[in-house]
Amino acid sequence: MTTELITRARAGDGEAFRELTEPHRRELQVHCYRMLGSLQDAEDALQDTLLAAWRGLGGFEGRASIRSWLYRIATNTCLNARRSASRRRAREWDMPEVEPPEPTRLGEVVWLEPYPDALLQGAVDVPLGPEARYEQSEAISLAFVTALQVLPPRQLAVLILRDVLGFHANEVAEMLDSTVESVNSALKRARASLRRRQPPADEREPAPAPGSASEQALMAEFVRAYKSGDLDALVALLTDDVFVSMPPIPLEYEGRDVVARLFGSIFGSGRRVDLVPTRANGQPAFGAYLRAATGIRHGSGLFVLTLTGDRICAFTRFDNSVLPWFGLPRSLPGR
Repeated sequence: MTTELITRARAGDGEAFRELTEPHRRELQVHCYRMLGSLQDAEDALQDTLLAAWRGLGGFEGRASIRSWLYRIATNTCLNARRSASRRRAREWDMPEVEPPEPTRLGEVVWLEPYPDALLQGAVDVPLGPEARYEQSEAISLAFVTALQVLPPRQLAVLILRDVLGFHANEVAEMLDSTVESVNSALKRARASLRRRQPPADEREPAPAPGSASEQALMAEFVRAYKSGDLDALVALLTDDVFVSMPPIPLEYEGRDVVARLFGSIFGSGRRVDLVPTRANGQPAFGAYLRAATGIRHGSGLFVLTLTGDRICAFTRFDNSVLPWFGLPRSLPGR
């Protein structure tokens, strides 16, 4: 069947090409997202990948599977994109009535964007190679994707292909026009860099299962505290080392005390939001809608929460431009 589709596609049959590539489309988009950290850039890279595959199908020799061949094209497309990237630029603090505390540090990955869980269906339950070291849920988390972004491009590609997708070293060497020795060396360096940036998963309590009663109870407490501006109740839900970031604004805050000051400034300004639940990167998320005197509630951003045990260990706030990706409106009518 695959051979017949390839023959038809080579003859210019677009429907045959679609049948050939469609089963891999979603996982390729996730791959591009891991490589680039941006949903918009990932979609552009996916389109470039499919165009290159259509044009290059005559050169497909069948030594590898169509899936591996598409991953080769996608990986190199993303590497080229990273070399020539006009990354999303950092933005200024956007709450003029709120004076934020001094940040713990300035973030490097200001181009980071969230990935809607609705797009993950059929993309993270694909069969992995025997070399894979990460659960697919961990490998799409915001913390993991952020850590990937600071790796040198070739190390990033090797780590994803080997440790996330489980391709063999010789397959990766073929994809990158490299040698097995070079791939193994890049993988060793990438693993060491990732260990420095990410605490091992077994050092934290696992997050509650998505949709479980414990996750729902924690989210209900968060919503009540945040909507009412109850700072004490919100701080009680945070871990001691809670981490707050807000790409493309580069300010980052680490530790309960400074995070409490940040939210204290926000709540103290009188800002109140209503929260609409969704999911991003396998994590609970909320569209935030700022209450206005007119009664209309305007979309102000997207909150993505990282959980450990019965606490929140990270809070990432994205701007309102991402709301449509989650099927969320720009504003809500007055109540």
